[in-house]
Amino acid sequence: MTSIALSSAAPTGLKVDAVIVGAAPADDGLALLPGTESLDKAMKKKLAEVLVQLGATGKADEVVKFPTLGAAKAPVVAVVGTGPLGEAGDPQRREALRRAAGAAVRALAGSESVAVALPIEDAEDAGAVTEGILLGAYSFDQYKSAQGAPAVRAATVVGPGVKAKNVKEAVARAELVGAAVNRARDWVNTPPRDLTPQAFAEAATKLVKGTKLNIDVLDEKALAKGGYGGIIGVGQGSANPPRLIRVAYRPARATKHVTLVGKGITFDSGGLSLKPAEGMAEMKSDMGGAAAVIAAVHALAELGPKVAVTAYAAMAENMPSGSAQRPSDVITVYGGTTVEVLNTDAEGRLVLADALARAAEDEPDLIVDVATLTGAAIVALGKRVAGIMANDDDIRTKVHDAARRAGEQMWPLPLPADLREKLDSPVADIANIGDRNGGALQAGLFLNEFVDPGTGWAHLDIAGPAFTDKPHGYTPKGGTGVAVRTLVQIVEDVAADRL
Repeated sequence: MTSIALSSAAPTGLKVDAVIVGAAPADDGLALLPGTESLDKAMKKKLAEVLVQLGATGKADEVVKFPTLGAAKAPVVAVVGTGPLGEAGDPQRREALRRAAGAAVRALAGSESVAVALPIEDAEDAGAVTEGILLGAYSFDQYKSAQGAPAVRAATVVGPGVKAKNVKEAVARAELVGAAVNRARDWVNTPPRDLTPQAFAEAATKLVKGTKLNIDVLDEKALAKGGYGGIIGVGQGSANPPRLIRVAYRPARATKHVTLVGKGITFDSGGLSLKPAEGMAEMKSDMGGAAAVIAAVHALAELGPKVAVTAYAAMAENMPSGSAQRPSDVITVYGGTTVEVLNTDAEGRLVLADALARAAEDEPDLIVDVATLTGAAIVALGKRVAGIMANDDDIRTKVHDAARRAGEQMWPLPLPADLREKLDSPVADIANIGDRNGGALQAGLFLNEFVDPGTGWAHLDIAGPAFTDKPHGYTPKGGTGVAVRTLVQIVEDVAADRL
């Protein structure tokens, strides 16, 4: 991972491969942002003029590079657009800084070291810039025999007051969160032949070894004995058997308990309800929810909030074969509820049903599940926005606010009671699909059946933003690690009695 240093020196005097400064749109064309002063002075106040001549506008994600010609010790300067930049303390400002840092670092792949002199007004700004650097510098090259331009390996965050204790703490938090997001990205990007349910369980076990976390893994025999009919049913068509992973963080003097539940379909062919070939290659990302909850709980154990956290990852591979479950089969999920499986491609809700029912036995104060659950959520919200549903309006509002402060785009969706009848089955307690109208909401209503009504619950449908074929800001092509930052923020909000 990219190493982070802090400096209050002028960026022009730092021996790095490139200096990053910022610009924003202005009524008269372009505004130089704080951090550009020493470079502009060395260029005889011509920096803005040069940028205009190069066509810079200051819009978000825009990166303009040019040689410094001795105006700085670095041979290259990269001016990144932030778009409109709000006031200090505004989450929108922090996201603009995060995005700008990431876009610039991505554009400077091949540079060994950079200095990032974006406008830092407070500790949160410094944390956002650090996150942007770490997320933008990410690359997944394990399977490439010929390496491309290597990612930036060292970055210095530059600004007045960056050596203050609260700034250092914010940067340290950002490093932990950034590492967690990138870990989730690695898992999502790993080819499914190498990341089977068992392989993921082994990776999680290795990750938590030597930490404050405890882990339990149920194999296919334990799942069958325990009555986990959803996970067994989805996984029975694959040569790679399913797993249920439980990771627990139990700090001293914790008075609240949050449970995180993640969908972990390591590859989703659709089962006998086979998906079309177009887009199936992205189905290695169908375990993005499981990746998020395991990565988040690991980061939380390092951050140390006084909240107990349990993470469940329900892992299976959904494949067609002679042993696969069939449309019209009836399965019994954990706790005894029977489910008519009308579509084997609506499998995520089946493994989550087991995990949610099991999570209720831990008697948490709040359950948050994360799943690449429905194409309907993509139709409703697009590829960059996740949906939020909850069994309590206040929880939904607060989870939305946590996501906004974490810098992740999510939007509240309802759980209309009148849609529940769409899931009625003539042969079982519930069917796993209804009709096509409001499909994401019906999926949420299905999951709600397996949550104790007295327990607060939120559902994050990340089907859209979990994987991208077009890089943007601090997000590279492929797995995005979405929801990790929101989950960390949610638990910190619970610790602070904000949720």
